[in-house]
Amino acid sequence: MVSHTSPLLWPLTLCRRSWPLAPGQAAVRILGRPGVDCYCQHESGAAVLQLQFLINEGALVTACADDTLHLWNLRQRRPAVLHSLKFNRERITFCHLPFQSKWLYVGTERGNTHIVNIESFVLSGYVIMWNKAIELSTKTHPGPVVHLSDSPKDEGKLLIGFESGMVAQWDLRGKKADFRICYDEAIHSAGWHHEGKQFMCSHSDGSLSMWNLRNTTKPFQVTFPHGKIQKDGRKESCKPILKVEYKTSRNSEPFVIFSGGLSYDKAGRRPTLTIMHGKAITVLEMDYPIVEFMALCETPYNNEVQEPYAVVVLLEKDLIVVDLTQSNFPVFENPYPMDIHESPVTCTAYFADCPPNIIPILYSIGAKHKKTGYSQKEWPVAGGTWTLGSNTYPEIILTGHADGSIKFWDASAITLQMLYKLKTSKAFEKPKPVEGRAAELLEDDPFAVQMVSWCPQSRIICVVGISAHIILYRFSKYDANTQIVSLEVRLQCEAEDVISPADNENNPCFSESGSQSPQTHQQHPASPGSRTPEGSKDSIPCLKVKERMVRVPPGYQAELVIQLLWVDGEPPQQITSLDINSAYGLLAFGNCNGLAVVDYLQKTILLCMSTLDLYGGADPYQRLTRSPRRNRQSTSEFCMRGLSNFYSDSKKRIRTSYQSLTELSDNQQSIDMERSKSPTSVHYPTSLHNDPRVLPEPVASLRASHCSPVFYLLDNESRENSFSRSRSSSVSSIDRDTKEAITTLQFGESYGRKSDALPTPCLWVGTSLGMVLLIPMSIPTDHEERMEEPVTIGPSGTVLMLKGSVLHFSFLDCMGALIQSPYEVWRDLNGPEDPDRPRKRKLVHFSPSSSQDTCAEGHLAVVCSERQAKVILMPSQSCLFVHNITESSFVLRADVVSVCNSVCLACFCANGHIMTLSLPSLRPLMDVNYLPLTDMRIARTFCFTNGGQALYLSSPTEIQRITYSQEMCDNLQEMLGELFTPIETPEAQNRGFLKGFFGGNSNNFDREELFGEAAAGKASRSLAQHIPGQAGMEGMKVAASGVVGDLARARIALDERGQRLGELEDRTALMMTSAESFSKHAHELMLKCKDKKWYQF
Repeated sequence: MVSHTSPLLWPLTLCRRSWPLAPGQAAVRILGRPGVDCYCQHESGAAVLQLQFLINEGALVTACADDTLHLWNLRQRRPAVLHSLKFNRERITFCHLPFQSKWLYVGTERGNTHIVNIESFVLSGYVIMWNKAIELSTKTHPGPVVHLSDSPKDEGKLLIGFESGMVAQWDLRGKKADFRICYDEAIHSAGWHHEGKQFMCSHSDGSLSMWNLRNTTKPFQVTFPHGKIQKDGRKESCKPILKVEYKTSRNSEPFVIFSGGLSYDKAGRRPTLTIMHGKAITVLEMDYPIVEFMALCETPYNNEVQEPYAVVVLLEKDLIVVDLTQSNFPVFENPYPMDIHESPVTCTAYFADCPPNIIPILYSIGAKHKKTGYSQKEWPVAGGTWTLGSNTYPEIILTGHADGSIKFWDASAITLQMLYKLKTSKAFEKPKPVEGRAAELLEDDPFAVQMVSWCPQSRIICVVGISAHIILYRFSKYDANTQIVSLEVRLQCEAEDVISPADNENNPCFSESGSQSPQTHQQHPASPGSRTPEGSKDSIPCLKVKERMVRVPPGYQAELVIQLLWVDGEPPQQITSLDINSAYGLLAFGNCNGLAVVDYLQKTILLCMSTLDLYGGADPYQRLTRSPRRNRQSTSEFCMRGLSNFYSDSKKRIRTSYQSLTELSDNQQSIDMERSKSPTSVHYPTSLHNDPRVLPEPVASLRASHCSPVFYLLDNESRENSFSRSRSSSVSSIDRDTKEAITTLQFGESYGRKSDALPTPCLWVGTSLGMVLLIPMSIPTDHEERMEEPVTIGPSGTVLMLKGSVLHFSFLDCMGALIQSPYEVWRDLNGPEDPDRPRKRKLVHFSPSSSQDTCAEGHLAVVCSERQAKVILMPSQSCLFVHNITESSFVLRADVVSVCNSVCLACFCANGHIMTLSLPSLRPLMDVNYLPLTDMRIARTFCFTNGGQALYLSSPTEIQRITYSQEMCDNLQEMLGELFTPIETPEAQNRGFLKGFFGGNSNNFDREELFGEAAAGKASRSLAQHIPGQAGMEGMKVAASGVVGDLARARIALDERGQRLGELEDRTALMMTSAESFSKHAHELMLKCKDKKWYQF
């Protein structure tokens, strides 16, 4: 099984085209051209403090908080650590790697500077001790090293900055300090002018000081960029300038770029980046604190005019790039997903093999809603290459968020690209402030998305919110003026009902069409959020839908809002299941009280029944009388506070170990076995099955709800208030909560009764007690009749039984092929009228009778529950295959998916096992102990899709994609692409004879002669420990991937070698042409000056 993390995750020049990010965590994310996105993780878990690229060498050095240096190999598809160097006695504070050098300068907290050989990753014996770098008369320690840089004028001079304000230029050849500077203010960073004659320092008082090497006794210029002069003539105090960069330009004034330095006069100011260009000062405000920034320049050489063209700024939760070539300094549009956690993710959905035109149209609509004012130039970070692989298909990920927004992501490649953002809160009025207990129960995020159902073919999406509301959206390429239709459903069981076998005989099993349909836009005396007593809140929704005409832009447009109502002062229960079918024009949803079916074409409610009424006379259970209802606060808090603490850090952690999580009593297993064998004589367990205090916390919270665990992953406080039961067995048998929740729904062509000869539209209903009910429907087929004639719907009394809550339905033909649900082909209702092509519904059906002529007598139904899977032959309803998935745990998510031209049942259990079963035989194909349920977030967001893939939210900011298909795993190697693409290093400018003669002899500096073992000796073994990395084994794994991969790599190597030889041949020819030209001009000059005397020159 292979996993890959997609984000919700420094130095760069012309040759350094990738950009690594490490925002204070143990991971490194390397970004290149759009599509190149690689995620690397340190095994130690220590935060990454600094990174250094080996320019044009395919390597990266990371310095971590555990005082360890790591050398990463970027020449392979999966970067790996080649070497590690652990410092034992000193803490690393700053690193500097000169261009085209293999010696890394490492500054420490003690003020010493060590030198590391990049090739062998061992310390040199050459050490610059702090007491040698400072004046002998200095009585205090200079502090940690905060800056290291070599002089542009002479590579043999190293500028060392100490935190206390002391700066020294160390002569590496002479092993002495050329000059020392003692400044009153602490230093945070420094930057050279490209000529090497002056440098700039940033200080803790918000000042910038300029120093000239001719006179280092005092700075020749001190400026406070944001310091104003007060009335008494003094400068106001400013915040420290944490970093400064001093970059020169050939045709304009130098750029001075720094972060911080604002005055303290205003509290709550946002972080800023200041750009000083000549006399102009531009302040850019950031949404998040600045972690690091760096200017991108045209040349990698520090002794040439830098010509900066962009600034990359890493924020705590974002990455932006500023264009320096334009006077207004616009930002580039970021092609990487940096805002997946802009609002906490509450649910996910994964769709593979979508219609090919859905991604371009979503991107085009989403581009219209994006912010304007971006730079028109291409994204400047352009390193690496990537491919789509051999067998790619459109993939889309949907994420629902706590603020009510839904984001569509293109997941076809190895990275995520946001396509479109939908805000569901725009369909409602802003909630009014409330008082009393309603204020305590009011959700912090009333629009939070709880569930999403999307039909890519018809482009219809249904969104379930935490406030017991459903919104139906249609897609349109045109804007429109629309009025949102509102339906209100009263789906509540009476607390005083006596449920017994005798009552079941009198319960109606058929509901008249529209008999319980409330009026649309019904006005109530008390609106949501009004200041009314709790007991008087009845028949009102939690939110108020906008009643006026609304102008909606192109994209997804709200058409219908369905809300559950308050009943007798109690808020509605959360919706636990949802399904929509565009071919039928129907929408079904349920909760712990019952089931409702809505005709969204006619905007009417077809069915609204309690779960008990759905059985009619076929109820297999003996329902016992419940005691009078106690305080209603528990139910109210359960509904209104269900999601509020889902993403709270203090509530996320599970306090049980893996062992306690998977332990279930033998008594529990025997109860389930007995219940499955004798459904008509089942007695409710007395203590274990319903008392969450007996089981471990995660298991208890999921099992006590009697419905799908995915929908009731609540915080600890809500679970205790909602499901606390008496420990007395005599009381629990009477006081047991007899509500049976609807856990899953599925529309499809099936047989509602055993006597049916042909398949008809049906609704399959699964409950938390393991019951399966079939509801046949009669739907008019003609377009005009469908819009006018009512849909006939009613329970048939058909009952099947499984162990545990029902999780999933799917249908197969008699040959084992998957039968897709019928759908309506998308049509734009807001498009211009075409008389030649009338706007009628075009339906696509996958009837089991038409799929196989020889098997027209029926089809197979796959039903999966928390414990069991069954394959049932329809219409005889006989069980062909059965498999007990788990006895010690329970299934959290199950789906029938397509893998390698076949179908299988994929299951994810609470004990971390991912299992696949063959269909229709239900034989185990795979059982991998992948990830135990250590976080409720995983259980809530885990989902499967076609192609052997799945995903879940591994952290509040990251989506983890996994695959259990060997074909996908092989293709993943191709999709990863290449991080390292060698390019020709630009040649250094010719300094000229006079500059070389008077400007120093830096080109003759040989670091190997100074820092090598022969001259400097070996470093102390106790100072640092060398640790070999695992890159060698990783390279062996990659090399062993197959002969095809070896041939492909050999072909690439030959192409690169041929390309280099071609470039060498071109350069050789160019040099020969230049030499011939020089020889010709020299001969002409000789002939011209041949007969002249010396005084004629």
